[in-house]
Amino acid sequence: MAKYRGLLVVTAPLVVPLGAAAALVPFRGSFTTTAAALALVAVIVAVAVLGHRFAGYVASISSAFWFDLFLMKPYGPFVISHRPDVEAMIALIVVGVIVTELAARNRHHALVSSEESEFVAMLSDLTDKASRPVPIADVVERTSNALIRLLHLRACRFETIHDGHPMARILADGTVDHVGLDWPVSDIGVPGPEAEIPAQWRGLGLGRFILTPTRGREVSLERRIVAVAMVGVAAATLNDARRVP
Repeated sequence: MAKYRGLLVVTAPLVVPLGAAAALVPFRGSFTTTAAALALVAVIVAVAVLGHRFAGYVASISSAFWFDLFLMKPYGPFVISHRPDVEAMIALIVVGVIVTELAARNRHHALVSSEESEFVAMLSDLTDKASRPVPIADVVERTSNALIRLLHLRACRFETIHDGHPMARILADGTVDHVGLDWPVSDIGVPGPEAEIPAQWRGLGLGRFILTPTRGREVSLERRIVAVAMVGVAAATLNDARRVP
């Protein structure tokens, strides 16, 4: 399914503007080139909204090419003979790029908003669970499952005994310390084969969550900060359980 989707993303920006330009050919003598350009802008908008940034760029260039080939005189050869036609073609590309950027930013904002709602729900769910008289194993399990979703992990487990084996660590501010380096997780993912988030409460070490990351899967700073906060909730629960006689 992903293969066909990738093929569609590549071919649609080329084929859809061609189809739109060809559909306008029977009517090209009855409207101006500006009107034709606006019709193709609508096509670019549709591709940019339904696709992604690359698709919008390709659709902009493709539309400009088919616009010149089918809708500007002399029809047929790729020749631009009048200055207004040159301006219309350049405007078509520029507007297409601008629309693509606006669509990409709108998708990004929508994704961020959706993720923020998910983060709040996950934290609320864990906090509610931790505030009830439930077995500590349930809180640990829920935290592990939440971390798998949040950090795109392949697996996660909790350990109370530190074996001294060094591994990458996600710190309180969301940065990842790996062999003394600030690891670029937002670009290349959490380093493996395993990483950790210490479960600490007011400086007291109570264990750690061992993460098995998905190689090369980027993890945003916001997700890492939320992950540390969730481990903090679990650590508070662990501390309370430790103090109960």
